[in-house]
Amino acid sequence: MNPMNRFTRIAIAVALLSAVAACGKKTDAAHGAPPPPEVSIVSIAPERLALSTELPGRTSATRNAVILARVAGVVQKRTFVEGSDVKAGQVLYRIDPAPLQAAFDSAKAAVAKAEATLTQTTLQAQRYKPLVEATAISKQDYDNAVAAQLQAAADLATAKAARQTASINLGYATVTSPISGRIGAALVTEGALVGQGEATQLAVVQTIDPIYVDITQSSTDLLKLEQALRTGQLQSANQSKVSLILETGQVYPQTGRLLFANQTVDPSTGAVTIRAEFPNPTHTLLPGMYVRAKLEQGVNDQAITVPQQAVQRDTNGTSVFVVGADNKVEIRPIKADTAEGQSWIVTDGLKTGDKVVVEGVQKIKPGATVKTVQWQKAASAEGQPVAATAAATDKATTSAAASASSAAASASAKTTSTAN
Repeated sequence: MNPMNRFTRIAIAVALLSAVAACGKKTDAAHGAPPPPEVSIVSIAPERLALSTELPGRTSATRNAVILARVAGVVQKRTFVEGSDVKAGQVLYRIDPAPLQAAFDSAKAAVAKAEATLTQTTLQAQRYKPLVEATAISKQDYDNAVAAQLQAAADLATAKAARQTASINLGYATVTSPISGRIGAALVTEGALVGQGEATQLAVVQTIDPIYVDITQSSTDLLKLEQALRTGQLQSANQSKVSLILETGQVYPQTGRLLFANQTVDPSTGAVTIRAEFPNPTHTLLPGMYVRAKLEQGVNDQAITVPQQAVQRDTNGTSVFVVGADNKVEIRPIKADTAEGQSWIVTDGLKTGDKVVVEGVQKIKPGATVKTVQWQKAASAEGQPVAATAAATDKATTSAAASASSAAASASAKTTSTAN
C-alpha cells in the first residue's frame, strides 16, 4: 500500500471525527440544561365546611298490620288485589256469616225473654208492696218478689251483653283493613276454614308512605362527635335533614328528617340506632332495603382540604408533596383520616399558604426544582377523547423525530462537504 494514500485516509478520518464532535458540542450548547418539570398545585386556604357522614341503614314500614280472622268460619270471598294499595276500613275478606247470624238472632231472643221476665217480676213486686203493708201477705213473700225482680234485671243485662258479643262476632265476618297502606299476598283462599282454635293470619298491610329508615352509628363515633362539639372544633349543624343513597348508588330525591336516637347501645354491635322518616310517594323504598343515610353532623369554619389524588399513602404513613418558596419540592407528613366528597380533610401537617402538588407527582422527587401552575379540576385533556389525545401525542412525537432526523442528515451532509 502507498504510504501517502494511507496517510491521506487517516487525515480524512480525523477531520471527520473532529467535525462531528464540534457539531455535538454546538447542539448541546444550543439546547442547554433540561427545563424543570411542570406540576399542578393547590394553595391551601381554610374554608367553611359542613361535615357529613354516611351511615348504613334499613328501611321499615311506619305501620304494620297483620290481618287476622277473629271468628271461626269458612272464607267465602277475597275482595282485594294482592300487592295493591288499600284504605282503612276497606273490605278484604268475607267469612260465612250464617252461623254467626244465627247466634246473634238467638241472643236477641234471649234479650226479649229477659225483658218479659223483668216486666213480670217488676209488676208482681209492685202489687205485693201494699199487701205487705196491710199485712195481707207475709214479709217473706214480698222479699221473694223483690229478689225475683232484681234477678230478672241481672238476667236482662247478661242477655244484652251476649247479644252485643254476637253482634260483634257477626261484624267480624266482614274482615276490613285497620290502616291504609299496601297489602301483600293473600295467605288463605276461598273455602279455607279459619279461626278454629286460634287466630288465623290472612294478610299483612304496611304503610310505606312515609317510611322509616333505621340508621346505625357506632358509639365510638358518637362520642368523638360530641367531644368535638364540646371543645369547639365543630359547630352544631342542623341535623334534622337527612339524605339517602340507594343500593344502586343513586341519591333518593326526597329529603328525610330525624325522629329520635335510641338511648341504649346494642351490646352485640356497639352501635346506636337513629330513626329517620322519609316521604315515599312513589313507593320506591320498600321495607327491608339496605340504604346509606347522609347526615350533616357539624360545621368546621377552618377546614383544610386537599384533592384525594394529592395524598400519598405507604408504609411510612400519609404525606403530600409541598413546593417551597424556592420552587423546590419537599415531602410533608400529614394526618388525613376523613374524606369529604373528592377531598381529604387534613387535621395536621398543612397550614395556610402551603402549595400542595396535585398532578405531576410521578415526575418529581424531594429536593427537585419544579415549575408550578394552578391545578384545575378535570383540566387535563378536557373535552378530548382519550384516543384523540393519544393520536395527537403520537403525531407530535413523529413530527419531532422527523425534524431531528432531517437536522442530523443536514449536519452530516455539511460535514462531508467540508471534509471533501
